[in-house]
Amino acid sequence: MAWRGNLFITLTLSTLLAGCGDHPAEQQWQSYHQQLANDLDQTGIERAAPMNIGDFPERSARLINIPETRDSMLNIYALRECQITSLIAARNNQLGRVAPPSQQWLYERTLWQRLNTCWNSDVPEKLSDEDRMRLQQLTATKTAQLPAVSWNAIFDSSEWVKSFARASQPLANVDENAIANQLEAINYLQQMTDHQFDLDWQQDSSALENHLKTLQEQPLTAEVLRALLLATQRLTEANALLAQQKDATHCLRRGEPQSLERLANTAQQWLTAINRLIDAQPVDKPIAIQRYQARWLSLENAQAPWGQFQQALTEHHALRARFPTCSDN
Repeated sequence: MAWRGNLFITLTLSTLLAGCGDHPAEQQWQSYHQQLANDLDQTGIERAAPMNIGDFPERSARLINIPETRDSMLNIYALRECQITSLIAARNNQLGRVAPPSQQWLYERTLWQRLNTCWNSDVPEKLSDEDRMRLQQLTATKTAQLPAVSWNAIFDSSEWVKSFARASQPLANVDENAIANQLEAINYLQQMTDHQFDLDWQQDSSALENHLKTLQEQPLTAEVLRALLLATQRLTEANALLAQQKDATHCLRRGEPQSLERLANTAQQWLTAINRLIDAQPVDKPIAIQRYQARWLSLENAQAPWGQFQQALTEHHALRARFPTCSDN
C-alpha cells in the first residue's frame, strides 16, 4: 500500500510539472529554447520555474484610517438647506452601511459637493453662530478626508485587489481589445481621482460599476507581472547558454518569441497607468503599499520585474549579436 501511495504522488507531481508547459507563454519559450539549442548543437537549456509575485498587502495595511464623523440628526437637520439630511440618512440606513466601497466613494464625494456648495452660498448667513461653525467644521473635515476616502474606495474594492491575485497565469496572448477596456477602466478611476474636488465634473455610478466589473474580469496586473517574471527567467536561461559559447562558429536563426515586443509594450503601458493612479492621491501612502509598489510595480527600480526584464532582454540582444544570422536558404 505504501508503494502505491508513493507511485501516486510521483505521478501527480509529474502531471503538475507537465501541465506547466501547457501554458501558451511557456510553450513559446520551450520552442525558442529548443531552437537556440539546435542552432548551437547543444542538448537543451536547463530550465527552472519562475518565481511568483508577492502577496498584495492585507486590508488593514493598505487602507488609511479615517476617524468617523458623528453628530446628532437634530444638528444635521439644522443644516437642511444644504440638502444633506436625506443623503446622510440613506448612508446610515441598513443598506447604506453595507454599501460597497465604490458606492461609499460616490456618497462621500456627493456629500463634499453639497457641503462645499452650501458653504459658498448665502445659507451660512441664515444660520445661527453655532450651526454656521458646525457647517464650516463639517465642510473642512470632509474636504480634508476626501483624498483618503478616494484612496480607500479603490484599495478596499475587491475588483482592484483581484487584479493583483497571485493565483493567476502569466499573460500569454495580448488581446488588444481586453487591454484597451482595462485601461479605460483605470482611466475612469484616474478621472474620478483627478476631479474629486471639481464641482463641475459629474460622477456616474453605472459607469464606475461597469469599469470595476471590467477590472474583475481579468487579473491583468498579476498576469503582466508574472509574464515579465517568466520572460526574465527564460531569457536568463537562454543567456547562460549563449554566454558559454566562446566562439561564434554557429549561426542563429531569427525567431525571438514574437510576444516579447507586445509584452514589453503592454507591460509598460499598464504599469504606467497603475503607478499614475496610485500616485495621484495627495495622501501619505501606507508603508505596505509603498513597498509593494517599489518591489513589484516600479518602472525605475532595477530589481522590480520590469527592470529585471529590461536587463535580461538587453543582455540577450547583446549575446545574440555575437553570432551571425543564419541564411534563410
